[in-house]
Amino acid sequence: MSSGYLVKDILKQITTMLAPCIQRASREAQLLLMYHLDVDELWLLTNQNSDVKDVDKLLELAKRRAKNEPLEYITQRVSFYSEEFFITQGALIPRPETELLIDEVLKNISSKNADITIVEVGAGSGIISIMLAKFLPNAKFIAVDISEAAIEIAKINIKKFGLQERIELRLGSLLEPISENIDYLVSNPPYIANSAKLESNLSYEPQNALFGGEIGDEIIKKLLDEVLKRKINFFSCEMGYDQKDKIQNYLNQKPLTKLRFYKDFSSFDRGFTLRL
Repeated sequence: MSSGYLVKDILKQITTMLAPCIQRASREAQLLLMYHLDVDELWLLTNQNSDVKDVDKLLELAKRRAKNEPLEYITQRVSFYSEEFFITQGALIPRPETELLIDEVLKNISSKNADITIVEVGAGSGIISIMLAKFLPNAKFIAVDISEAAIEIAKINIKKFGLQERIELRLGSLLEPISENIDYLVSNPPYIANSAKLESNLSYEPQNALFGGEIGDEIIKKLLDEVLKRKINFFSCEMGYDQKDKIQNYLNQKPLTKLRFYKDFSSFDRGFTLRL
């Protein structure tokens, strides 16, 4: 297929392709075309009769989306906390709920100019450390991930925001690569049980960033043990909506801890902060 397609016609064709399986087919058709042409929404709305080049390439993108591959991986863009980040297969796609984890950390730091060391476990695309670094100009960050692919994606985002001097990436499991004193630990770890049945689009995402063990909370408990052993003052962590009681019961056996949970946009329990 060659050029000769108008914007309005190709939008209809892609919408028809996506409609059987994508809820917002018309909107996603627009987003795919905007990405393909490298234009904004205003251009798209005011150039409905413009010619579209490389239609074959565009239709390949639409076919990928019709197979439920996440739009973010196709366009290699994801919005988080009003910023745009690079994303591709190899790192988990950031969810809006994780913005609440940023808010939770900021609530607990008394001075935004604090000279502290913050460690992130499960850096993924680097978005948590990057956003916190933007809000906390004097903090030093060490971001750890077990995946080399995720580390490479995080590098791209850290460079984009000019934070190479403030965020150090380390490859490794949990806190193994960290010997420094840690003032604040933050994590959005894998917390889904291994036996859970997931939606098909999640099969494209790194499974080691989703599944947390037979029960699902094993990695969270390992991190809790590390916090207590290393006497880390603060630990903020995302969790599964059904894990509050298990975490509370686990920490009931440990003295001298203060635990506070927070809810997500749907009023489900979504995370906690532990303070020693």
